[in-house]
Amino acid sequence: MLIETHAHLDYLDFANDFDDVLRRANEAGVTRIITIGTSIESSRRAVDLAERYSNIYAVIGVHPMYAEKAQDDVMTPLRELANSPRVVAIGETGLDYHHLPSVQAAKEKNVQVFARALQGEVEEEIEANIQDGAYKSRQASLFQQQLDLAAELRFNVVIHQRDTWDDTLEIMKPYTGKLRGVFHCFGGTLEQANEVLDLDHLVSFTGIVTFKNGANVREVAAKVPVWKFMVETDCPYLAPVPFRGKRCEPAHTRIVAETIAAARGVPLQEIAEATTETAENFFRFNRS
Repeated sequence: MLIETHAHLDYLDFANDFDDVLRRANEAGVTRIITIGTSIESSRRAVDLAERYSNIYAVIGVHPMYAEKAQDDVMTPLRELANSPRVVAIGETGLDYHHLPSVQAAKEKNVQVFARALQGEVEEEIEANIQDGAYKSRQASLFQQQLDLAAELRFNVVIHQRDTWDDTLEIMKPYTGKLRGVFHCFGGTLEQANEVLDLDHLVSFTGIVTFKNGANVREVAAKVPVWKFMVETDCPYLAPVPFRGKRCEPAHTRIVAETIAAARGVPLQEIAEATTETAENFFRFNRS
């Protein structure tokens, strides 16, 4: 009995065989699936799925990559969606600096931003840095709105962070004791995992634990306390071995759990029971 704690079932990737996807998940022992909103529209679709399928639950939020397109006030529509008893957390929210304007400009020129020498390029760099600041500020505003809403409604939060470790923790510090977060798709070091756990947050592991270049993540999954992490796929992304390069789906949660069990030298059942209990304590399933 496993809980897939992070899927994107509202994406078009699953439109043509949705019922088969759910059937395969159930056959793999994945009996509950949490589908994650990434925008207001995506969150509405997540709630709709959760209200139509008894084994699906919804998390509602605005992903940082949608910050530029999102409306200034995301609390109001999210608060309305949270009235559904099928909503179990707020997210996925957080920060993501991987696609900052300055980074994209550097990639386009295939040079380091700070290696530019010509006056025109310096001016471009200044403009990109101004855009970076506005981009970060926008993400931070949406992140804080969602943390405020979670604290108000007594929900926990699903956290996305990419190249933003210090800033993410700094924004979350004032909410200590008001909510808990799960740092989904965790790919950091053991020291970073312990930093999160010491703040009473959780981490969650994806199919990256099966990758050839995922040895460091496997090591972290093998060493963190068994009651401090959950399992997920982040489908349709990050399909585990032996499905790399194909669409990921909730049934693959079992492969993630099996890989972690092997890394820890324990039976699959132990990981399944522990992660299920952790998920039940973290998400508000009892609302439905």
